[in-house]
Amino acid sequence: MRIHYHQFRSLPEDHIMNGMVTLHGSIFETSDDLIIKMANKPEILIDVAMEDSRIIGYKIGYELDPDTFYSWLGGVDPDYRKQGIAAELMKRQHQTLKELGFMVVQTKTMNKWRSMLILNIKNGFDVIDTYIDAKGLHKIILEKKL
Repeated sequence: MRIHYHQFRSLPEDHIMNGMVTLHGSIFETSDDLIIKMANKPEILIDVAMEDSRIIGYKIGYELDPDTFYSWLGGVDPDYRKQGIAAELMKRQHQTLKELGFMVVQTKTMNKWRSMLILNIKNGFDVIDTYIDAKGLHKIILEKKL
């Protein structure tokens, strides 16, 4: 297996977008308006992991303000988990954020996504707050100084 990583600072070609939407839908059970939501984000940064032409992982984020970047969405195909792909996507994202001059990266997760919560904590994120969203879901806000 040979995994290739690619980074985009705008929406990528259709075949990559379609692969991301398909993977997102299989992980989160919905991909409603993902492309439209992505197109409306300021200073978007997209990292993808591919095996051949298949998207097997992705990490999407965008600028909150000139110092703060929000790591918004990400996931890895269940068949490829436990191979360090999510950690590599995070490492690549954070390296680019440093190069772009961001000081802080922030993300949100939920207890049901424990592997992501643990990965974030292992990689230097601190829990800074929690809240209940409009759908009644408990969210955990994490932040890391770059």
